[in-house]
Amino acid sequence: MLDEATELAARLHPSGQDGSYPRPTLVRTNWADLDGPAGFAVDDEGVGLRDRWWESADHFDRTIVLPFPPESKASGIADTATHPVVWYRIEVTAAQLAAAGHAPGRRLLLHLDGVDYHSIVWVDGTEAGAHEGGQSPVTLDITDELAEEGPHAVVVRAWDDPHDRGQPRGKQTWEDEPSGIWYQRSTGIWRPVWIESVPPVHVRRIIWRTPAAEETVTAVIELNRRPRRPLPVRIGLTHRGRPLGSAVTLTREQTTVVRIETPGSNDLRWRPEHPELVDAAVIAGEDEVGSYTGLREVGTTHRAITLDDQPIYLRQVLEQCYWPESLYSAPSARALREEAELIGRLGFNGMRIHQQSADQRLLYWADRLGLLVFGEIGAAHEFSPEAIRRLHREWTQVVRASQGHPSIICWVPINESWGFIDIPRDLDQARAAAAMARLTRSIDPSRPALSNDGWHHVDSDLLTIHDYDANPARMRLRYRSRQVERWLTPGALGPARNFIVVGSDQPTDVPVLLDELGGIRFCPGRHGRGWGYSTVRTRSQFVRRISELVTAVTTGNVLGGYCWTQLTDTGQETNGLCDENRRPKAPVHEFAAVFGRQPEPPTQQTRPT
Repeated sequence: MLDEATELAARLHPSGQDGSYPRPTLVRTNWADLDGPAGFAVDDEGVGLRDRWWESADHFDRTIVLPFPPESKASGIADTATHPVVWYRIEVTAAQLAAAGHAPGRRLLLHLDGVDYHSIVWVDGTEAGAHEGGQSPVTLDITDELAEEGPHAVVVRAWDDPHDRGQPRGKQTWEDEPSGIWYQRSTGIWRPVWIESVPPVHVRRIIWRTPAAEETVTAVIELNRRPRRPLPVRIGLTHRGRPLGSAVTLTREQTTVVRIETPGSNDLRWRPEHPELVDAAVIAGEDEVGSYTGLREVGTTHRAITLDDQPIYLRQVLEQCYWPESLYSAPSARALREEAELIGRLGFNGMRIHQQSADQRLLYWADRLGLLVFGEIGAAHEFSPEAIRRLHREWTQVVRASQGHPSIICWVPINESWGFIDIPRDLDQARAAAAMARLTRSIDPSRPALSNDGWHHVDSDLLTIHDYDANPARMRLRYRSRQVERWLTPGALGPARNFIVVGSDQPTDVPVLLDELGGIRFCPGRHGRGWGYSTVRTRSQFVRRISELVTAVTTGNVLGGYCWTQLTDTGQETNGLCDENRRPKAPVHEFAAVFGRQPEPPTQQTRPT
């Protein structure tokens, strides 16, 4: 007979969810989606706070479709003019409260998974909280703000300065129009809005530790607060309905660490070719949640990333997560599944989610399909104390929110020195970049972290290079062991005349990755339009150039992997393998024949991360 937690894990089967739940690694049975039509207003004169817009529906003279930003066509607004302040009025009905499982004695949580950039929230006329950061989720307990009778009104004011270069914004343009590699801006709500009802003491976060050397799983269970009296905690693990392990404990702490024996679990280790997931359930007092994990341990050798001490060669694609009708918001939960499946069909074993935090529903499909992910955040584009404060705060939130996904194998807080443009000459910038890497490791010591991506490494666990040379012969000569070793000398110039290593504190006995290459512009039917790092005119030239470049950089025994730029066309960028509607520009099997080739990774003694 199964114990209660193990039976719950088997019944919920969280690893088999349909991908619509906004927080896949911590699932409750009851929740309600608040996306859909909502009241909307722009506040170009900045009078909404003075005139107390949160108190009346009269000011909301337009309707927007959430969670799409007002600049997008999917929102029904499609207004690309600059509006620094926008307001939303979202109605919460009795049916939605019931779907969320709300009842007397329970707490109602409001989740805003992305509001760009600073938000204030009122519920039934009372302020419920505020949040800074457009790429990190916020959860507010709105129980005490609910009026006795509904329907209830959630009002959100979003402030997003379109010209503030010190704001973490990624590839959103700060100019009036998109150009080059900079895309349309995105204001206000752009990710799911939803509610759930929970007991007064409830699980807030779960992290799973799965060492390779032991048949054990360690659960790190974080509650919303310290319980006033000892709280019973029960954990159950199953695989395809079969019991794998369980544990019971009493806790008086907000964070509890529980070790669970899992005999026979060595055959269930998670790898791209074998993405087995283990179902889990946690019962903490009155709270019941489902979760899942992949059993794997990330490490490094002298020249390769490892999973469970086995070197693995990365074949990633740059994923901009941008759609023509909805911009940075996924058109639907199904679109995220199709995105992950497309990446796999093209032959890749991973993706680098570029210049934005990852939608956790996309990470779920990466977990399930075995895709190796580099987690990132959108950059600020100036260096200042305020920009560093913002990045430090929001990056911490982003890492904590996504830390439970086994597909993430590396963290990337800075890309191409964006916001840190003078690292080789400015000691303050170099120290700040190194501090971001140290901060990342302090939050999550189980994965490699970079101090920068592409060049100017000062304290990175991997050395990554960006090189868009379109000449296969030069690339073949360049990515031989001797040439790469020269670049790793402090003061030596690498591709695009950038220093790869800056200073003496950066280790050089770490894996080297060609983390961006390609970027070939090919836009059938759009001659003379679009942007890329190089251009071809025909499909056969496109496939041949891709094959020649990939072959050139994978022939030598020096790189631990590569990341191809990029999956899709994005706005004016036409250097995708697919167009903006995800239609491949050549037969899928031709791409898979190139990107599906698995070079042998360089092998050295493993050093645990």
